[in-house]
Amino acid sequence: MASTESARPGSPIAAEELLRDAGALLEGHFQLSSGKHSLIYVEKFRLLERPPQTESLCRMIVDWARPLEPQLVAGPTTGGVIISYEVARMLGTKGIFAESDSGGRAFKRGFQLADGERVLIVDDVLSTGGSLRDVIDAVRREGGEPVGIAVLADRTAGTTDFGLPFYACLSLEVPAYDAADCPGCRVGTALTIT
Repeated sequence: MASTESARPGSPIAAEELLRDAGALLEGHFQLSSGKHSLIYVEKFRLLERPPQTESLCRMIVDWARPLEPQLVAGPTTGGVIISYEVARMLGTKGIFAESDSGGRAFKRGFQLADGERVLIVDDVLSTGGSLRDVIDAVRREGGEPVGIAVLADRTAGTTDFGLPFYACLSLEVPAYDAADCPGCRVGTALTIT
């Protein structure tokens, strides 16, 4: 994953180092919440328990997003709550979150969007894009205007298209396997359920 490029602040190499230093970028044999298996896992809560590293990655998002002129930052529960708060704090906007609701996501707890409000949508780790798509839908239902998507880590290596400007602090090409096709299963590596 790492290259010989120096780890200048804001670079993908710096992002990878922050995740590794936090113990959040793991190698092994993992069963994902989707049921698929992976040999690499990003344990977001190992990062999110470390405010300085989380702040550094959120700063990368802020630097990218500022030209989009967001008026609000929104994320999905659970990890997206922390990311939306921190990015909003740095941008000087409100940060809200969308919770699971009838197969999608909705803004609850009195959160409101103004008509046409420019919304940056953030999350911790992009795996399939489902949570982010649900937040995009919730923003549009409430009259907001999604202006961009940003994540700490993208497990799809940039292959997920949201039809909006997209940024990932770190982009990883991480295959996910059915158990029958999993290299970790074939060699008998112990499976960690995530």
